[in-house]
Amino acid sequence: MVLAVLFAPLAGAQIAVPALQGLPGVNVPGMPHMGLPRLQRLTPALSRTLSSHIRTLEQARKRHILKLLRRYPRLLALDRAGNPIVRGEILALAPSAATLRRARAAGLSLLRTQRLAGLGLRVVVLRTPPGQSAASALATLRRLDPQGTYDFNHIYTDSGTVRAAAVRPIAAPAGRSGASPADPRPVLGLIDGGVDLAQPVFRDATIHQHGCGGKSVPSAHGTAVASLMVGQGGHFAGAAPGAELYADNVFCARPTGGSVTAIARAFAWLVRRGVPVINVSLVGPANALLHAVVRRVLSRGTLIVAAVGNDGPAAPALYPAAYPGVIGVTAVGLHRRVLFEAERGPQVMFAAPGADIEAARIPSGYAPVRGTSFAAPLVAGLLAPRLRVPSPLAAHAALESLIQRAIHLGGPGRNPVYGYGLLAAGLPHFQPRKKNWGDGE
Repeated sequence: MVLAVLFAPLAGAQIAVPALQGLPGVNVPGMPHMGLPRLQRLTPALSRTLSSHIRTLEQARKRHILKLLRRYPRLLALDRAGNPIVRGEILALAPSAATLRRARAAGLSLLRTQRLAGLGLRVVVLRTPPGQSAASALATLRRLDPQGTYDFNHIYTDSGTVRAAAVRPIAAPAGRSGASPADPRPVLGLIDGGVDLAQPVFRDATIHQHGCGGKSVPSAHGTAVASLMVGQGGHFAGAAPGAELYADNVFCARPTGGSVTAIARAFAWLVRRGVPVINVSLVGPANALLHAVVRRVLSRGTLIVAAVGNDGPAAPALYPAAYPGVIGVTAVGLHRRVLFEAERGPQVMFAAPGADIEAARIPSGYAPVRGTSFAAPLVAGLLAPRLRVPSPLAAHAALESLIQRAIHLGGPGRNPVYGYGLLAAGLPHFQPRKKNWGDGE
């Protein structure tokens, strides 16, 4: 039996994966069957190959993180679980004056205060004393104030790649957008890297950018994700073409880009603008401060759509997709099979195309993209015309509408591989094309 392996370039938190279409199915080691076809007999060689690929998937984002750490050792560090953090910073949610006095007595200093207007939250950033690790300082704060909310200033990364080489856009049928031309423009939010507004695909979209001190710092990832939400031009159209997009750049080409404080600021800005649907194609560990922010955003009737990540089928859950109430999205390829690298679990609510599709690239044209990063914006785009303003009741109705629309995969009902099922399968940019960088299903 031959296992065909196709490799794609590694970038960000994504890695190429084996193409398993030629096999009758694979029961992935360390992962329950979950409705997928089972290969009853694995040869020793094939078993070793599969195990090797799974280990590679699990290590992909870690290698990216270690690369950042080697490049910026004075600014970044790792927590005890190996997640990247801003070196020497501890976050405190609305600490009392008495707690701050005890923190200062323990050697910590007040670095800055972040008021999240619109969310009614106050975050205090504390600096650890020289010679003390962030883990030790965090333990001290939690001991001084057991009822308080404290955590590291974690760094979050994207969950997909944009191939460098440009390709011609795909010919596709018209008239499949998420909103009727007679409807008012839907409004969407994006927390990601910067968007290149000069890309022709955004000619008819209204995009408001925020972050980076007012400077434009476009990124390949942010531009691609935004195009799948609101872009249109020629043969290409996103899920909500021409919609109004509020995009907050949380990276800004900075070593500490993607931090909890940057993401919290972005959520607050989007809430103040009254954005009803927010897409987050970023992944990282559970964080107490981020969880508090997410809860406050959801309580206002805003929907958060997030990529579940690409760390492998048996990897621990990633956040914010795994927080209760967040709409976690996995990715499928051309044949409607989940990507081999996509995470599984109860956090998966929907599946959408995330391979064998193209998105806008910088400075023009289109390029293949791959990862759960690019599935999530399609679901966000479908939700936008169904939720015009933040509202708990309307948000519930919008979500129920998509559940009813989803194409069930992997068996009836919700399952940990595809969630409620596949959405956006008929969108214009999900069309067959020559596969030239691996299917990976």
